[in-house]
Amino acid sequence: MAHFPDTPSFTGFNTPTRIEADIADLDMTGAVPPELDGAFYRVQPDPQFPPRLGDDIAFNGDGMITMFRFHDGQVDFRQRWAKTDKWKLEQEAGKALFGAYRNPLTDDEAVQGKIRGTANTTAFIHGGKLYALKEDSPALVMDPATLETDGYTWFDGAMTGQTFTAHPKIDPATGDMIAFGYAAKGVLTRDMTYYVVSPDGVLKQELWFEVPYYAMMHDFAITPDYALFHVVPSTSNWERLEQGLPHFGFDTTLPVYLGVLPRRADATAADIRWFKRDNCFASHVMNAFQDGTKIHFDTPEAKNNMFPFFPDIHGAPFNGPESASFLTRWTVDMASNGEDFASVQRLTSMMGEFPRIDDRQTGLPYRYGWLLVIDPTKPVELKGGSPSGMLMNTLGLIDHQTGAEQTWWCGPLSSLQEPCFIPRSPDAAEGDGWIVQVCNRLEEHRSDLLLFDALDIVKGPIAEIRIPIRLRFGLHGNWATADQIGLAVA
Repeated sequence: MAHFPDTPSFTGFNTPTRIEADIADLDMTGAVPPELDGAFYRVQPDPQFPPRLGDDIAFNGDGMITMFRFHDGQVDFRQRWAKTDKWKLEQEAGKALFGAYRNPLTDDEAVQGKIRGTANTTAFIHGGKLYALKEDSPALVMDPATLETDGYTWFDGAMTGQTFTAHPKIDPATGDMIAFGYAAKGVLTRDMTYYVVSPDGVLKQELWFEVPYYAMMHDFAITPDYALFHVVPSTSNWERLEQGLPHFGFDTTLPVYLGVLPRRADATAADIRWFKRDNCFASHVMNAFQDGTKIHFDTPEAKNNMFPFFPDIHGAPFNGPESASFLTRWTVDMASNGEDFASVQRLTSMMGEFPRIDDRQTGLPYRYGWLLVIDPTKPVELKGGSPSGMLMNTLGLIDHQTGAEQTWWCGPLSSLQEPCFIPRSPDAAEGDGWIVQVCNRLEEHRSDLLLFDALDIVKGPIAEIRIPIRLRFGLHGNWATADQIGLAVA
């Protein structure tokens, strides 16, 4: 009999839902533009069974994929498990067999050596396939229409690494999917892989290299000529795992690196150039672009660790004020002789994370960026709990060209999940389209899907699509047109 722990990760709004469902024509207020024809995919960690060790962190839940199908002014809902090898083994056993987050030493002997991935971080469309991604395992392939799971892919044997990022990028010029894997030779290894996957799903380049130290390499960036890897000291070692400590710990004594890899077919590990700066925390990337010999890399930066569940490696208490992150531009100059950054510049006073852009500008000079903002000046009533541990209560928009900013606050009884941009048409101007995101209705224990005019968020959502079930805190999601995924209205 299932008994989930009475802890913050499993109670209130964070109570596991474990719901697969199909719901046609969701109720809404406002109106969905009838020309919107496609689907918004997102994923949430949602544990199938109570944790093997009695408690767990949200990042270790099984992947549950949600598809919101937009067509003819209506929105349909479909939700299915990402049926990983882990999910199947535990489903057969009727209980959790895998232990702590990224600690194979805590697993049942029956699953030693099995792939531990949960496919719970990103839902990403490429080449007519839905990839459910978690960075400690290969990519899980699912059917984008039915959400049925096909299984892990090694791209017809061309992929020799063990891991595939949860943050691939699409090169807007070529349509290639650019990706990487860290700990590519196994848990805690410094080995990384760089991948290029063609528009039809063929892995056409795999390059191996090493990072300065083992770290959580969650995101990266590309420009037309380079791939950019930031190494930030959320790090680990076997001693931590043997002691049962959280896999990652933040080390304030280590420098931060930005690796610049030329995106040539004949590039090798020797071609990577490593720039170095003082310690800080950074995870997600808004965008990067080239400006002559300079490369600009835009990332939310905090002075100290943002993850209280991955504590300081030297035992210092979590520092809340220093965990505040602000969008910051790191600039390096390829014409320089040294390893120093050219400059570090804060771009906004808005405190926030989960940055997004109009993905057609990936790697290019860009004007608009959206992010989840934490506005501490707004009243808060956490009736039902905080799904993410951080009160992301505001949607923010930055115009990098003019410096203008917009915000929309969701109210004292709600919080927001990651925004996603939908272009009005393939050739629409940058930013011309919509923002879609999930809103957590904390007191009511349910969720709404909000749709905004992307460049006029201050007026509030143009449609609120009511979801009759509660969606747990989700990580990342993406939009795909009906043509991209072969969907047609029956």
